[in-house]
Amino acid sequence: MLLVRRRIRLETTRLTLRAPLHSDFRDWSSLRDSSRDFLTRWEPTWSSDHLSRKSFTNRVYWSQRAITNGTAMPLFLVRREDQALLGAITLDNIRRGPAQAGTLGYWIGAPYARHGYMREAILALVHHAFTKMDLSRIEAACLPENQASRGLLESAGFKYEGVAQSYLQINGRWRTHVLYAALRIDRRGKSDAGL
Repeated sequence: MLLVRRRIRLETTRLTLRAPLHSDFRDWSSLRDSSRDFLTRWEPTWSSDHLSRKSFTNRVYWSQRAITNGTAMPLFLVRREDQALLGAITLDNIRRGPAQAGTLGYWIGAPYARHGYMREAILALVHHAFTKMDLSRIEAACLPENQASRGLLESAGFKYEGVAQSYLQINGRWRTHVLYAALRIDRRGKSDAGL
């Protein structure tokens, strides 16, 4: 079976969202390394070779396969004005059939946090998922104490849905997460009363 290679490129006011390239290695490893303390408390434990070229090459190949197969959409956030790599966002675990859903994950380098870049990226990717991919539901999860991520999701239109016990291993421990979702046709919290 011959797979068609899909090229994904989303443009926002300040960002280009695109698949990782082999040539991104130095920028990616430098940003991840310099943001290590900022990121590791929220992420699964990094492997001993996390920042190696081989590990990054494997990520690029996985990204290409996932996009081609329609199972995930891993994208880098690149600032348009200077082509700086800011972070990454992934729509993963894309499910078709009756679910039409996917799971959102993201990270941003410490110097670029709290400047609205990730909100811009989330809004663009969710819009693409709903309008071009015909998904109905985008899910996201974060640690309960991660107020920045919770606020980000809420400001991007995600609604709190509950708690998942021992959801992911973060920094070496099974951790409970709070769950959020955005729906293509979101009527939650709305009513026809009084109309």
